[in-house]
Amino acid sequence: MWAPSTTSWLGRASRVEPAVLRVMTWNIRTGGRDRRGSDRRGLVARVIARQRPDVLALQELGDLDVAGFASGIGLRPHLARSWLGQPVALLVEPRWPVLAAAAVRRPFHHAAQRVVVGTDAGPLTVLGTHFDPYSGTRRLVEAGWVAAALRRSHHGLSLLAGDLNTLDPYSGHVGRVGRLPSAYRRRHLRFDGRTVETRAVARLLATGLVDLGASAGPTVPTAVGGAEFVDMRLDYLLGTAELAAHLVGIRVVRDPDTAHASDHYPLLAEFALTPRVRSAG
Repeated sequence: MWAPSTTSWLGRASRVEPAVLRVMTWNIRTGGRDRRGSDRRGLVARVIARQRPDVLALQELGDLDVAGFASGIGLRPHLARSWLGQPVALLVEPRWPVLAAAAVRRPFHHAAQRVVVGTDAGPLTVLGTHFDPYSGTRRLVEAGWVAAALRRSHHGLSLLAGDLNTLDPYSGHVGRVGRLPSAYRRRHLRFDGRTVETRAVARLLATGLVDLGASAGPTVPTAVGGAEFVDMRLDYLLGTAELAAHLVGIRVVRDPDTAHASDHYPLLAEFALTPRVRSAG
């Protein structure tokens, strides 16, 4: 049985009290282990321990022992299982109080999980998900389910984190999509075979969410990536305007470890938020 290294646990245990909330989203590809390849789970854990996220949205968890993995890196897991694809999870650092947590009960290709975290500026709703990789129409439907799940917190602090498997509606994508092999090109084109598929992100932006990582750069491919990728941004952090006002910075985490830990790079944001102090009574 795989177990996280002592080094990764000590890296988490020795951190100082946070001055910011660090949120990271990462597709770790089939639970960090390839069917006929290397076991990347130790490398994944090392990256997480180094980046020290307080809220971590993980996608494509395969048969990973999420509870054991989370324990090894000092986080508490909230898992949403999938009927068709792979599970997703939101992992939260214990200093941040979780006020509520539940899976989003819709037939996503993969899954969606929601947690509400107590901050000094009020409750923060975080929804982690992984959209359908094959169909733009399905992604559009999933975007509607996500928008509905966030609607109650639309005027507060809300964040959507995950691999949306699609492109934004305001960048030039025609050349990049044209370089994809035909089987993968179809995933990013509308039915006419010419128009780039961007409707899912457009629907989410129309609800008032802000694309926090619009200038962060591509999140695929890495050294592990395959023929389905060119330089593209498929991973997103979308927040309400109220949350965007607290944004300190956002970046794609690129280093030798993240280049080999998965076929996606992690996306990491920092917000000027601190944990809600629990009342003495």
